[in-house]
Order: sequence, then structure tokens, then C-alpha cells
Amino acid sequence: MGVELDEAILRILETHEITDQAVLQKLLEAEGLVPSQSTLSRHLKRLSIQKVGGRYQRVEPGATEPSRVNVLEAPPNLLVLKTAPGYAQVVAVILDRSPDIAGVAGTVAGDDTVFIAVTDPSLLGQVREQVEELLRLT
Repeated sequence: MGVELDEAILRILETHEITDQAVLQKLLEAEGLVPSQSTLSRHLKRLSIQKVGGRYQRVEPGATEPSRVNVLEAPPNLLVLKTAPGYAQVVAVILDRSPDIAGVAGTVAGDDTVFIAVTDPSLLGQVREQVEELLRLT
């Protein structure tokens, strides 16, 4: 339920003004996800979602959280992204939803690492540039 719950939370927050965790929980339940209040709170914290101005929204990580994503090539056809703890799944969702990156077969995310499978080894450098541009790393 982890990645699916993260994606649902992000999607709901993009389309609704959520002012109460109970409302968010009910919208998640309508999608077939039934997280406990403590599970929901942990996911909100990991996704950097806080109540600001009376509603829940994503906020930039604090100065103590490294916000930089490092991209490493792992030939022949893998890119490895290192993120701050808890941010890999969010980065993977961003990459998976981007129609602008050609040559990506898919992603696998852990807590602080994303693996990107590139369809053709000759595209590895090009995909890296596209990923860095999307995440504004250059």
C-alpha cells in the first residue's frame, strides 16, 4: 500500500483543498485505501506535506534535509538516483508520470534510492539529461 497510498495522497491534494486529515482519510477510503491515522500521518510527513494556511500541501524540505538528488549512471542501462530519506517514491512518481522522458522502461523506488531502467543502453546519457532537467538538477 506504500507507493499506492503516496500516489493517492499526492493526487488528492492536487485536486482537493484538504483542511482536515479525516477528510483526506475518507477520500482515500473511497479509493479503496484504508490507512490508519498514524499511517496517514507518517506518509504525510515522509511526503513533506504539512498544514499551511489552513490546508494540507507539500512544502520544501527544511535546511536540514538535503533536497539534492544525485544521479549516477550504472551501465549498461540503469540510472541510480539518490535522494533524502523518504523522498525516493515521490521522485519515482514524478518520473513515471512525465511524458517528456523518452527511453524509460520504468522505475523502482526504495526509501532514498530510485532505479531507472533505460530501454536502450545508447540512450543512457540522453535519459540522464532529461531526468536532470525534469528535476532541475543542472
